[in-house]
Amino acid sequence: MTDPRTIRIEEFDYPLPDEMIARYPLADRESCRLLVRDADGTVTDHYFREIVDLLPKDTMLVYNNTRVINARLRFRKGERHDGATIEIFCLDPVAPADYACNFASNDRCSWTCFVGNSKRWKEGPLSLETEIGDESVKLGANRLTKGDNSSVVEFSWDNPRVTFSEIIGKVGEIPIPPYLNRSTEQSDSTDYQTVYSRIDGSVAAPTAGLHFTDRILEKISDAGIERRELTLHVGAGTFQPVKSEDIGDHQMHDEFIAVGRSLIEALAVTKRRVVAVGTTSVRTLESLYHIGCLISQGRFDGEVPQWYPYEENHPQLSREESLKTVVSYMDQHGMETLTASTRIIIAPGYTYRIVDGIITNFHQPKSTLLLLVSAFIGDDWHRMYNYALANGFRFLSYGDANLLLKR
Repeated sequence: MTDPRTIRIEEFDYPLPDEMIARYPLADRESCRLLVRDADGTVTDHYFREIVDLLPKDTMLVYNNTRVINARLRFRKGERHDGATIEIFCLDPVAPADYACNFASNDRCSWTCFVGNSKRWKEGPLSLETEIGDESVKLGANRLTKGDNSSVVEFSWDNPRVTFSEIIGKVGEIPIPPYLNRSTEQSDSTDYQTVYSRIDGSVAAPTAGLHFTDRILEKISDAGIERRELTLHVGAGTFQPVKSEDIGDHQMHDEFIAVGRSLIEALAVTKRRVVAVGTTSVRTLESLYHIGCLISQGRFDGEVPQWYPYEENHPQLSREESLKTVVSYMDQHGMETLTASTRIIIAPGYTYRIVDGIITNFHQPKSTLLLLVSAFIGDDWHRMYNYALANGFRFLSYGDANLLLKR
């Protein structure tokens, strides 16, 4: 396996005119365009509503059921709340560290956060008041630690009948991508969620899934295509461009994953082609393989390191061997759901172990997501993106989709 650390990110740049970035989604999700690259390299132009007929009938379709939280909170300084606005962007739970337990907290919890207008918040708590149903709540925010890029913020409130999930659902905002260059609108609360989202935790949507509707999912099942779910909570790092000249100097963010035992068992023995909806599903599925390899070496500590797939001493297990190792590990620890974090970077030189097809959107220039696509279809990404640019496809989160298949 080639080590990609010497790859220059300039090789993954392309001109993206501002007018090609979709600021809003189409009113009808399944009416977006779909560019298909078949296993033999043929590229064809379709609409997403045709996806059922374009997927191989022996497909196992795997998608990410994470739900975007109202992660952006705005506080006003001063007793009368008439001072500077401080924006707190929740990234990852600290205490409780478990997402579900944190959201269920009824008096206090803490998060790693970005703090906007940080210089104006020198000391002391912030607060805001709201009504949730018939309950009045005063929410406080206190900065516990201050780092170069993030802070740990403790939230506390005075009503134990209200959970943190209910609070941010009322006072928070959906954090739409920064490249949309607009404020969050009420419509984003629905538009920026997949129809199958159900596990709270992401600060960005798994956007390839935004094209699916309940009607399409029903048709997929009727066609005999197997549908499976997993969870990866998308972090703000997904928007972080590669700023170093060589990707070896880029630090990947870590993301929480959770995969049920039944899916891991099915993946170990399936003869179906595994098609992942979105790069988040790709990263989760491929991380599962490497978790099995880490376990086999006695090295698994709950995280998949960024460069582990490219190590010379990687055990190179088969898919079945690796995933059955994961299942045995779960048996030993009494686990029905495997939880971990992943920093995996998928770039040219990577060998895909589980994923046979990808449904995804068109990604930003010089992004790790574009590296992932290139690792799957090679330099052919240039041809696809040039076609999309020349033929009016819509780019990025609210844009059009593509289906990539390999032999």
